[in-house]
Amino acid sequence: MKKIASFTVDHLRLLRGVYVSRRDVTPSGDVLTTFDIRMTEPNRQKPLDGAAIHAMEHLAATYLRNHPEWGGRVVYWGPMGCLTGNYLIVSGEYEPAGILPLLRETFAFVAGFDGEIPGATPRDCGNFSFMDLDRARLAARRYLDEVLASPGPENLTYPE
Repeated sequence: MKKIASFTVDHLRLLRGVYVSRRDVTPSGDVLTTFDIRMTEPNRQKPLDGAAIHAMEHLAATYLRNHPEWGGRVVYWGPMGCLTGNYLIVSGEYEPAGILPLLRETFAFVAGFDGEIPGATPRDCGNFSFMDLDRARLAARRYLDEVLASPGPENLTYPE
């Protein structure tokens, strides 16, 4: 079986950053851009805590889908199975530099969030008690300060 594109990225050299994972064209001609929001260095740093990334998923997805400018273009936000980051899918053809302001806003929102996590109830979520807001805030703050504040080319382009 042929490897999918994300399994051909050199994870031994991949840094924390924002990368275009893929672009797809729907049957109606719309372009969807999938971003790899890599928060930890794969196989070199600890993955994100499962309960933290779950809380982050609820917060970021809610924030993004309600964003006044981008909300209508956000298709999906969710964690990677390896827990080293998240995927953001947007309608349209974008580059990492073009979404940095949106990601800075989103991660600042998560880092500063205080209150009830949206959708964290038994009625709204299949694992509502598996959330850690404090760790989600810490992970968001670290990524915001250490990566999103001043990314270099190596944080915006997959390694060759």
